[in-house]
Amino acid sequence: MASVGGQALIEGVMMQNGDRVAVAVRRTNDKQIVVRDLPTSKRLRKLGEIPFVRGLFRLYDMLVLGIRALNMSAKIAFPDQEEEMSSAWSVLMIGLAVVIATGAFIVLPLYIANSVPSLRTGSAILFNLVEGAIRIIFFLAYIFAIARMKDIHRVFQYHGAEHKTVYTYEAGEELTVENARKYTTLHPRCGTAFLMIVLIISILVFSLAGNPVLWLKILSRLLLLPVVAGISYEALRFSGKEYDNHWWVRFLVKPGLWLQLLTTAEPTDDMLEVAIASIKRVTETVTPAQPAVSVEETR
Repeated sequence: MASVGGQALIEGVMMQNGDRVAVAVRRTNDKQIVVRDLPTSKRLRKLGEIPFVRGLFRLYDMLVLGIRALNMSAKIAFPDQEEEMSSAWSVLMIGLAVVIATGAFIVLPLYIANSVPSLRTGSAILFNLVEGAIRIIFFLAYIFAIARMKDIHRVFQYHGAEHKTVYTYEAGEELTVENARKYTTLHPRCGTAFLMIVLIISILVFSLAGNPVLWLKILSRLLLLPVVAGISYEALRFSGKEYDNHWWVRFLVKPGLWLQLLTTAEPTDDMLEVAIASIKRVTETVTPAQPAVSVEETR
């Protein structure tokens, strides 16, 4: 069975099955579910097949695809909103995300650790352990804070609906609300688990840069990010494939699952209906009379 994954959106869910991507969103004005196919780019596709290189490629690909899906979900969910406002808001959110990720999760933890004289001139391993611990604490605090926001909580509920629906599909069961409801919201292949793997792998990789002056440390972190992404993606692929086969893999995956206790929430039945509509679109058989692109369905 093909590996299916997804992403929570604004009042909806994106599902991907190979080259097929679908966005399902519940409109806020009439409560109808709208399903649209989202075309994917085939550029640089071969790079996605090279081990350790494909991690960075997949990260970029999912970022671009995720932004497009978010923009589409916002326009569908709020059809009365001006398109210019939606585009401006998405650009602003992307800019803020880049600033927060770079400043709070790379520069600031590095600066705090470097401000301790004994760490600044001591062991590179100890320095990176402290820096990594600070980075993880900041990340957890950030996730915990945004999870308290009402709108973000709804997105996290759709995140839970995505996972429950994927579990139902992987179990070979009929895609119904009743079948999906019983599954957990925690999934080992989740992007949240990938972020936790990145945080842990970065401690090991950044230690290779030694303990130079501050500006060289910042530069080394930025230059080594593609290496961290490549290794982390391979670790995620391996854990996803071997999760049910080895107890030690399930043990190592635990931190990523625990993190999902913050990034997922129990969905409502109507949210499960949206996720089911999306996964059905990417897993159903396409016939000549049913094109795979630019299709809109309502129910």
